[in-house]
Amino acid sequence: MLDSFAEERTQRLLKQRNALTAIAGAELLAITLLVAGFAARPREIVLTPTIAKPLSISTSGVSAEYLELVTRDTALMLLNRSPHSLDYWMDQILGLAHPDAYGRLKSALVRIVAEQKGSDVAQAFVIAKMTVDAPALTSEVEGTLKTYVGAQVISTEKRRFRFAWDYTGLKLSLTGFAPVLDKKDPSQ
Repeated sequence: MLDSFAEERTQRLLKQRNALTAIAGAELLAITLLVAGFAARPREIVLTPTIAKPLSISTSGVSAEYLELVTRDTALMLLNRSPHSLDYWMDQILGLAHPDAYGRLKSALVRIVAEQKGSDVAQAFVIAKMTVDAPALTSEVEGTLKTYVGAQVISTEKRRFRFAWDYTGLKLSLTGFAPVLDKKDPSQ
């Protein structure tokens, strides 16, 4: 009786061992196929025609080069506007906004849209100088701001604007934007 009980137990253990061996083999095959699939997968690099050199971002902070490029594009988008594209203009800027600053920025942009919608007032900005402070997450652009009514230039002035940023995770977001007033110039 003990012999038949021992044989039955041995057979049960052998079936379990064989089943576990089959499962382990299947898992090994699946892992091998996954590794081969990831190794053969093509690498992708995002190429932007306006960037002259490769950039990388990390959780350790924003590089000055990256902050400069984002500031350049944001300044040109924010400061070049016409009444025909105000809704698109506002949507693009709000897409860059940090969630904490979204309401404040939207309020300011809605005022601008309400003032300029249906008018012939447009503005164009040409950057002459830019400074970035990556550790402080601020940047400034300086240049010429022209205001047009129709095709007529009604104002040309040298202006400077400051951008404030937030870097959370791997996302750079706009938290603030304001003109920098020159204390020496009483007209501002």
